[in-house]
Amino acid sequence: MRVSRYKVFCSVVDAGSFTKAAHELGYTQSAVSQTVRALESELGASLLERGRGSVSLTGDGRTFMPAIRAVAHAEDDLERRRQEVAGLLGATIRVGTFSSVSRRILPPLMHRFEELHPDVRFVLRQGEYTSIAQWVAEDRVDLGFINGDGSGLPYRTVATDTMLAVLPEGHPLAASREVSLGQLALEPLILLDEGQTSVALAAFERAGVRPRIRYEVTDDYSILAMVREGLGVSILYSTMLEGYATGVEVRPIRERPVRNIALAWASWETLPVASRRFAEFILKNAGLPPQA
Repeated sequence: MRVSRYKVFCSVVDAGSFTKAAHELGYTQSAVSQTVRALESELGASLLERGRGSVSLTGDGRTFMPAIRAVAHAEDDLERRRQEVAGLLGATIRVGTFSSVSRRILPPLMHRFEELHPDVRFVLRQGEYTSIAQWVAEDRVDLGFINGDGSGLPYRTVATDTMLAVLPEGHPLAASREVSLGQLALEPLILLDEGQTSVALAAFERAGVRPRIRYEVTDDYSILAMVREGLGVSILYSTMLEGYATGVEVRPIRERPVRNIALAWASWETLPVASRRFAEFILKNAGLPPQA
């Protein structure tokens, strides 16, 4: 199916320029400009403010944008379903995920699923809970792994993950078999950025202590490198640390902060066939039945 003018327009808005959108779509800049002008003519409104090398939505553009994006998403869904008519041949499964899941949970599941359906294709998009939930809600991914608390999306818990204290080698706290959140709150903390739902910050709050946050970092492996350099202590997940905790000291936390890893979707009924089957496969292997 050819790329519609609605999808071309969304690409221009998302890219912020005709040039970037043309490159992403494989079109000429002239073709993209003509397509947008045709859409403006169809709607009888000016949708974009043209600047030097950039574009922005006009007032009418902001009014029309939700409907235009909805049409583009519907066209994407139609195309995916067309590809899936003959089973899962050529189907794409879009998954929002974070590093612990990407490293420990998804690879064996994808491998086993591909053995059953060798023609599927996976697109993984890395983020944190808040952004992943937003991607699911906005149909940028079909499925998303989140912290199973308050996303507002349907979800099922598939695993739990305990947080552990990560200390520089030779740190005084490493002399103990376990540490408390109160002890960690006295140290400069390198906080894992988990979006609006931070398991670590919630645990500190429940313990009645306020941590000394020195750094806030999204990437787990960057945090490990910073702890090795003695920049502070951190709290990271056991699934991420397994096999990677060299050059640091890892200790259990007395309060045992735990994350519920959940699989989320926007609507079970409208999930693309391939993504729904993969979700069923995940839930079956986690011992949980699918639920709309």
